[in-house]
Amino acid sequence: MNCILVSGVALEVAHIPGPSDRAPLVFLHEGLGSVSQWQQRGRHWPAEISAASGRAGWMYSRRGYGQSDPVEDVRGEPRRNGSWHIGRHEPDYMHLEAHEVLPQVLAQLGISRPVLVGHSDGATIALLHAARHDVAGCVAMAPHVFVEAMSLTAIAQAKHLYQTDPGATGSLRQRLARHHKDVDNAFWQWNDVWLSDAFRAFDIREEIRSIAAPLMLVQGMDDEYGSMEQLGTIETASAEVIRLALIQCGHSPHRDQPDRLTEAVKRFLAHLV
Repeated sequence: MNCILVSGVALEVAHIPGPSDRAPLVFLHEGLGSVSQWQQRGRHWPAEISAASGRAGWMYSRRGYGQSDPVEDVRGEPRRNGSWHIGRHEPDYMHLEAHEVLPQVLAQLGISRPVLVGHSDGATIALLHAARHDVAGCVAMAPHVFVEAMSLTAIAQAKHLYQTDPGATGSLRQRLARHHKDVDNAFWQWNDVWLSDAFRAFDIREEIRSIAAPLMLVQGMDDEYGSMEQLGTIETASAEVIRLALIQCGHSPHRDQPDRLTEAVKRFLAHLV
C-alpha cells in the first residue's frame, strides 16, 4: 500500500500514470468509498477516464476509509485535533476535508491545479474546494448541496441493513469490509453525522456560487440518495456549467452508466488545460 502522511495521519493513495502536460485528475470517493471501491464490476473507471482524456490520475482514501488510519473514538464526543476530527463527525466535516485536508494532500502529491472528480460526499468536497481554491475544472457526480428527506430515508435504511446479520456472508457489513481496514470506523463516521439532528441544516448552495472553474454536474435519474433538484439549485460564477442527467442510473453513475459517463466527461475535459 502506498500512503502519504498528512498532519501525522497516514492516508492511502494510488496513482494512475499519464502525461504531465495537462492538469491531473484527483478522484474523491463517496461516503462509504475508498481507493479500492473505484474499481468494481470488473472495471476501473478512474483508469478508463484518465486514459480517455490523456491525463494522470490520483486517488486517496479519506481518514477512516480504505487502508487509511482510522478516526479516533469515532462514536465519541466530537472534538478537533488540528485538521482532524476526533469522535463523531460534525456537520462541517466535508468543509474541513475540502479546506484543510485536501490542500495538504495536493501539496504532498505536488499538485497545484487539479481537475477534481468527486462522487457523492466526494462531489460535495470537490465543490467546496473549488469555491476557494484554483482548480482546472470540477466533475461532481451525485453531489449533496442540501439535505433532502429522501437522502435521510436511504441512509437510515443503510443503517438498518448494516446492523442486520452483520456477520452473514453477503451482508452490507461484509461487503464493505472487503474495502476497509476498519469497516465500523468507515460506516459510523458517515452514518452518524448524516442522521444527526444538526446535519439537517446542511446547505452549501450560497458558498459554491463563487466557483469560477468549468463545472460538470452529473445525476442519476434513479438515485435514491438525491434528486435532480440537487443540480438545479447549484448556481456558480462559472462561465461553463454542464449538467448531465442519466436514465437507468442510481447513485453511482460510474458504475451504472460508465460508457455514457466516460464519453460525456471526455468531451468536458477536452477543453481544459
